[in-house]
Amino acid sequence: MQKRHTDREMYFEEQSRTASQYYWPYLQQYGIIKPRKVLEIGCGEGGNLLPFAQAGCEVYGMDLCRQRIRQAEQFFRKRGLRPHLWVGDAVTYNWGEERFDLILLHDVIEHVADKKGLLRKMHDLLAPGGVAFVGFPAWQMPFGGHQQIARSRLSLCPWIHLLPASVYQKLLYKAGETDETVRELLAIRDTRCTIEHFQHVVQESGFRVQQRTLFLINPHYQIKFGLHPVALPSLIARLPWLRNFCCSGTFYLLKSAR
Repeated sequence: MQKRHTDREMYFEEQSRTASQYYWPYLQQYGIIKPRKVLEIGCGEGGNLLPFAQAGCEVYGMDLCRQRIRQAEQFFRKRGLRPHLWVGDAVTYNWGEERFDLILLHDVIEHVADKKGLLRKMHDLLAPGGVAFVGFPAWQMPFGGHQQIARSRLSLCPWIHLLPASVYQKLLYKAGETDETVRELLAIRDTRCTIEHFQHVVQESGFRVQQRTLFLINPHYQIKFGLHPVALPSLIARLPWLRNFCCSGTFYLLKSAR
């Protein structure tokens, strides 16, 4: 397990830098200059929202984990900011008339069982002309199973999440992983997300893809490891299934197809 997984303010800062250096410029490149209201679903500590809040956007963050929301409130207060943050399930929450110009969903969809339900809710929450920004690691990429959260040396082992579930579980326990970690890693295996599955769900949810970029080297790796982002070569990006093994991250801009 890397330090960023236990030092949550460090993780917050890394998220903020990645959002500032890569997410927002990507949005601006395609015409999203300064959204008035920004929502992040699965915001965690809220690092992705910080650049938007500092730019004067009205920001909202929702997460299932109360501890993460408390940490987000603390980190934003230290910076003199008070975004709208709360604990809840985006699909079942009563949103009333709230609508948003930009909805962020980053490194979340691969943890969600009902992907279609979540995307349909996001579609309903967008203001006219609004955009959803979705990013996730392809399931078959070397660390698509999030095994880097393991505390043993398995955190450094690529592709072990592709083993049969029973073998994977036994390997995790043999390495000394806790019940909690094993449950989390097996849950991610159950809710995994491939590029093909995601694009199918997008079409069924009332969205169309405005822009897509698949990365060989994820932009967040610049902050984490000092590696410059590299897009997946176009030939590989066009090859279904094979591209999942090489794609460490995706950027999707989604707009209503209606």
